[in-house]
Amino acid sequence: MQASGQTTNQREEEILREIRLVGGSCRISFLAGQLGVTLETIRRNIRTLEDKAFVRKVHGGVNLVEDVTEPPFHSRMDTNAAVKTRLAAAVAATISDGDSVFLDIGSTTAYVALALKQHSNLYVVTNSAFVAQALATRNNNRVFMAGGELRSHDGGAFGTEALEMIGRLNVQFAVFSAGAVNAGLGFMLHDLEEANITRAAAANAQIKIIVADSEKYGKRAPVALDCSGDMDVFYSDAPPPDDIAQYLAEHEIEVVVA
Repeated sequence: MQASGQTTNQREEEILREIRLVGGSCRISFLAGQLGVTLETIRRNIRTLEDKAFVRKVHGGVNLVEDVTEPPFHSRMDTNAAVKTRLAAAVAATISDGDSVFLDIGSTTAYVALALKQHSNLYVVTNSAFVAQALATRNNNRVFMAGGELRSHDGGAFGTEALEMIGRLNVQFAVFSAGAVNAGLGFMLHDLEEANITRAAAANAQIKIIVADSEKYGKRAPVALDCSGDMDVFYSDAPPPDDIAQYLAEHEIEVVVA
């Protein structure tokens, strides 16, 4: 669910960011401690955010008024398939045979893997079982699958082992998906573990690409990527609205409309 209003000051944005980072709900006292302000100050900001339908106050705490869950992977693969195919082809066209690339677990990124199936001699790093299956054992590719238990709903590997491996491997390109694109907070995801993987992969990539269809514009997800401003290129199927375009320009992120 999208909020009906806009935040008006930096503290309100900080409150929303802190709530997202802990999964969508927390206590008022936690927010006061994180932001170094009084309980009354936090309560005053929470009342304003509640009036704008960003949050819902509960006894002693606050919840985000938004869907903090993400549909299963197979469902997302069927959503906007034509748009994702077009975006994937545009991204794949920038990657040459023999290049090294990281691909995350997003459905749009899965389409990028499919678009790369005719490439050869790729050096692929991923924590996605779908990506690994699509690109391994073909065209002399080398595929490095991050370790850890695969999640049942998206086939993604997470945890210490995955982070350690991704942190050791350097790539030319890293391709990431986003659950939301927000003018105030940048690129957002539905899962803190995914954000940790994104941060580790982005730190070891020469060119960082993020891909999201235009339906993600103006929406919110529970976790704001703290490396949003480090992205180099943003691919989408339509020009971003002015406020998001301003965020991208301020962070010198190139926009490619496919």
